[in-house]
Amino acid sequence: MQTMPSACDPIIDDIEDMVSTHDPTPHERQFARKSIVPRSRRRKLEQQTTEELQTDSLIPGTQKIWMRTWGCSHNSSDGEYMAGQLAASGYKMTDDPVEADLWLLNSCTVKNPAEDHFRNSIKKAQEQDKKVVVAGCVPQAQPNDYLKGLSIIGVQQIDRVVEVVDEAVKGHSVRLLGQKKEGRRLGGARLDLPKIRKNPLIEIISINTGCLNACTYCKTKHARGDLASYPVEELVERARQSFQEGVCEIWLTSEDTGAYGRDIGTDLPTLLWKLVEEIPEGAMLRLGMTNPPYILEHLEEMAKILSHPRVYAFLHVPVQSASDSVLMDMKREYCADDFRHVADFLKERVPGITIATDIICGFPGETESDFQETLELVRNYRFPSLFINQFYPRPGTPAAKMEQVPAHVKKQRTKELSALFHSYNPYDHKMGERQKVLVTEESFDAQYYVAHNKFYEQVLVPKNPELKGKMVEVDIYETGKHYMKGRLVEESPVLTPSIAQPLRQGEVSGLAQELKASSENGGHVAPVGLSMQSHSSGGHWDPETLKLLSVGTAILAILLVFVLEKIY
Repeated sequence: MQTMPSACDPIIDDIEDMVSTHDPTPHERQFARKSIVPRSRRRKLEQQTTEELQTDSLIPGTQKIWMRTWGCSHNSSDGEYMAGQLAASGYKMTDDPVEADLWLLNSCTVKNPAEDHFRNSIKKAQEQDKKVVVAGCVPQAQPNDYLKGLSIIGVQQIDRVVEVVDEAVKGHSVRLLGQKKEGRRLGGARLDLPKIRKNPLIEIISINTGCLNACTYCKTKHARGDLASYPVEELVERARQSFQEGVCEIWLTSEDTGAYGRDIGTDLPTLLWKLVEEIPEGAMLRLGMTNPPYILEHLEEMAKILSHPRVYAFLHVPVQSASDSVLMDMKREYCADDFRHVADFLKERVPGITIATDIICGFPGETESDFQETLELVRNYRFPSLFINQFYPRPGTPAAKMEQVPAHVKKQRTKELSALFHSYNPYDHKMGERQKVLVTEESFDAQYYVAHNKFYEQVLVPKNPELKGKMVEVDIYETGKHYMKGRLVEESPVLTPSIAQPLRQGEVSGLAQELKASSENGGHVAPVGLSMQSHSSGGHWDPETLKLLSVGTAILAILLVFVLEKIY
């Protein structure tokens, strides 16, 4: 009898060598299976009648998901992409956290209060026996003890949210925190992924992630990392697709838009001029936050771009402090005069421009003299939009190890700066003006629609559904600290900037592109409403259909076993 060599025998060079010539061929094995009749063990009747089929609760893609996002517009964009992918995979997104089976919590690490809300939401979900998946900058920057055992999606892994949620539904814990690289670090997930826009009229596009700074107080840097920009052509294509889906306003966002392109051999003005070519008449583009160092060399071009009729004359430039000593301790890489130069240049070249800024009160080492310099800056510029932040030391940052300003002093300075900000009304001089405004949102109190004029100043207009998504003319009849109220000018032209019908609230964006890309790559997706259609060209089935087939197969198998037991 011929003996088979051992796995360590030197004459065996391949696993196939372990198959004897006397073994049946694959064809013979397959043919033999056809003659086998399965027989099941007989069970007592009472066991059969009490057995229940448990399926729905364990099948990923059939659950309801509630998502909460904290933080900046970049985080909001990530949240929209995650919601879109989950909905396209069959999950139902809900606005009711109570009815949800799983909570997806998209966090912000900028301030302590935001992280506190995030932590409390996790605790609340666990008390209600909800499955939990966490995302955003908090777990990416520093996975804390209270995240132990939870599934985590890193900020550059949002394109894999369905995988993570699938596993979380099954009770497994998955952590995806890696960076995307293809020779160089990428900006993040693909821009053409399905998404659900919070507002179907507004598209938020992240043009890059990370930054070039190393601010001593910033925790976001730990999460988002160094600068990584998306190519110009990908961003332009994303904008083009958005307009084809009825969007009439685009927000460009990142941790620092001014630094865009420095890692890929281009710059922000180059991108903006390309985008302007795609904007339909009446639609508008809003530029996100930029730090002073990286906008200084582009001021001439930026003034021209911000003067363009389809670009809001608005720029968010955080100064943080008017004291050079404090700015040095923050490692902000500019001085207060650099900020003044940016503001003065743009105010001269773009009359009426809105300059928004941020200020931190009570940074470590800030003296009363330092704070007075900041107050003087606000008195001189009377910023219409000012974000005032009391300093919070974030764990793991250099500023957390510095000598802290006493809490009562920080609170007093925050209160004093807030009082100064509320002492002036920036829009009083606009009473009676006639303005063109783009109507895109609903006010928080649901009493008005919210529109914005060329300078991205908020104008409240009558809540007439026919105005939503339109460019209209209004007369300003009332002004407040943060808004103006406008009365529609009768018989004035109403412009519809959208080149297509906007998507419905909650409808998934990008499915047509996803299907096209899928068919070209021989793959498949599971768009909502199309889950039962097969791909005729390749004979593939989408994931939702496969899930239904799995359930059907399981039920048929049980029925078959039951019938065979009766027969035998």
